[in-house]
Amino acid sequence: MVSREATTLTTVFSQLPLPSPQETHKFCEQVHAAIKAFIAVYYLFPKDQGITLRKLVRGATLDIVDGMAQLMEVLSITPTQSPENNDLISYNSVWVACQQMPQIPRDNKAAALLMLTKNVDFVKDAHEEMERAVEESDPYSGLLNDTEENNSDNHNDQDDVLGFPSNQDLYWSEDDQELIIPCLALVRASKACLKKIRILVAENGKKDQVAQLDDIVDISDEISPSVDDLALSIYPPMCHLTVRINSAKLVSVLKKALEITKASHVTPQPEDSWIPLLINAIDHCMNRIKELTQRELEL
Repeated sequence: MVSREATTLTTVFSQLPLPSPQETHKFCEQVHAAIKAFIAVYYLFPKDQGITLRKLVRGATLDIVDGMAQLMEVLSITPTQSPENNDLISYNSVWVACQQMPQIPRDNKAAALLMLTKNVDFVKDAHEEMERAVEESDPYSGLLNDTEENNSDNHNDQDDVLGFPSNQDLYWSEDDQELIIPCLALVRASKACLKKIRILVAENGKKDQVAQLDDIVDISDEISPSVDDLALSIYPPMCHLTVRINSAKLVSVLKKALEITKASHVTPQPEDSWIPLLINAIDHCMNRIKELTQRELEL
């Protein structure tokens, strides 16, 4: 319904003569009715089907509504039949959003697996970026190369004005590099944790256990942002206390995720050794981070 109205709008407003004010008003009413009916369908979606699935449906619904709003704005302010107008209309997000709607998972377990997979990918990307920066031993190389090319005449003065890092803040000290090692190990443990949770949900998750699946996804959603906070804090100039705080936050989230997963139906044998082994690995990383940051804590 919404896609049809989008096609109608595009057709009548991308050619001359343009619709009269009365016709335009009629088209707007039709769009409003289509959007209203579409949103009403979302509100009819049963809440007992799961919060995770409901959030995905809500997000897809908002994407379509936003896409239609963007389309109407483009049609109202862009000159008729200009190349820019045609390009914007052709690639407008309303059609993309409509095409995504059939791809939404059909149950809460499938929705949970989709979200867990996304979280695994996010943490994997963060870990790879951290490793790449460490291997290059020059985390700001790309930024500085661009800056040097554009500001070769008065590089130092412009760095101070624009807030670019000063020379002593560009690289890790020996203490920084030592601290990065357990931080990387902690992020690897985060990735392993999410992967294991995803496997358990895939193998043992039950579609009717919507509340437990929602709880698992909710806590798992906190892991990636916590990893990002830790990853950002290792870049020079590194504040060891900030690294310690962000590491502790990540450890807290990981342990809570493991506890919730262990207590749920997806872990039929809570005594499985992988959970305590992973907790031990997490504790080992955190203890090492505490050792390496203790001196700053005492200052």
